Amino acid sequence: MQLAERMSRIGVESAFDVLVRARALEAQGRSVIHLEIGEPDFPTPPHVVAAAKKALDEGWTHYGPTQGQPELREAIAAHISRTRGIRVGPQHVSVVPGGKPIIFFPMLALLEPGDEVIYPNPGFPIYESMIRFCGATPVPLPLEESRGFSFDLDLFAHLLTERTKMVVLNSPQNPTGGVIPREDLKVIADLLRERDVIVLSDEIYSEICYGEPPASITEFPGMLEKTIILDGFSKTYAMTGWRMGYGVMPEWLVDAVNKLMVNSNSCTASFTQRAGIAALTGPHDCIDTMVAEFQRRRDIIVAGRNQIPGFRCALPRGAFYAFANVTATGMSSRELADYLLYEAGVAGLNGGCFGEYGNGYVRFSYANSQENLREAVARIQKVSARWEAAVAAR
Repeated sequence: MQLAERMSRIGVESAFDVLVRARALEAQGRSVIHLEIGEPDFPTPPHVVAAAKKALDEGWTHYGPTQGQPELREAIAAHISRTRGIRVGPQHVSVVPGGKPIIFFPMLALLEPGDEVIYPNPGFPIYESMIRFCGATPVPLPLEESRGFSFDLDLFAHLLTERTKMVVLNSPQNPTGGVIPREDLKVIADLLRERDVIVLSDEIYSEICYGEPPASITEFPGMLEKTIILDGFSKTYAMTGWRMGYGVMPEWLVDAVNKLMVNSNSCTASFTQRAGIAALTGPHDCIDTMVAEFQRRRDIIVAGRNQIPGFRCALPRGAFYAFANVTATGMSSRELADYLLYEAGVAGLNGGCFGEYGNGYVRFSYANSQENLREAVARIQKVSARWEAAVAAR
């Protein structure tokens, strides 16, 4: 018995592979500072946990509506309408277990062999994985450090063809922390408005930003009707293990996502949805506190990385990742990431894990304490002379 051919086209998330290797080192008694996994290290806000406990006590432990509980969909619609300056209703919302189904389900519903999908590279690896799995053609759009890890609009226009079926946008961005400027989004909207193209706008980090809130392409005329907003609770509310995300999209696409949900998950867990209502309608100060701490950590890690020989690290505008250019070290980013894990006890991710244009970079998540971030910098500085000697000896 052999696996179906389609399984050869599906990828994985390298962060979990690195985590396994880091845990193996820890099992041997080694100390490892974990900067590889992309999840907030803060606890889920107490009022959200309390809402889940109350829901369990009240019996919210059975099947619910496939599309999501009406009260949660109303809260999501109100939140999206307020934060993006648009008007959407609960009929436009699909609640799913985690954010990834809002990548997979719309792609599965829309893409045919021969279709092309433009996506950011370096970018979240599941984009390319799902595009290939659906039999479509991934078209990488390079993100440029010199543009704050946005992309060349002329190149974007050049990559658009009659076969382009979908464009994936991610802002703030994983792995770079870059944000697409509002004026660039306007140009993108002008290029796409009259085309038979749908936009998947991954806005999962929308509330983790430093400075002006990021714009959404749905704010521009004619784009709401042809955009899927991906958002959720994992990053903003430190709820990664709760597995709850959502998509906001045209009603005709909601129907397709519902069918795929019925055939895969039936529904999202009922008691977690009650917690989601509390998250959206409850106090926001816990998020403000988390983002302020992330900003302090960002400043520490970026300043520290820029003191290390061969490192150059831009200041992220959102999310909680520092994407350090390491080409001047003389080592490939894959070699360097392995070296830092095994020699310094610092777990980061080779930028090549996020696509070919990520080669030459290492991603560090700063979802860790200030003390550990400073220690990670000190450890890397300590071994830097050794890697410089090793490179010189080649």
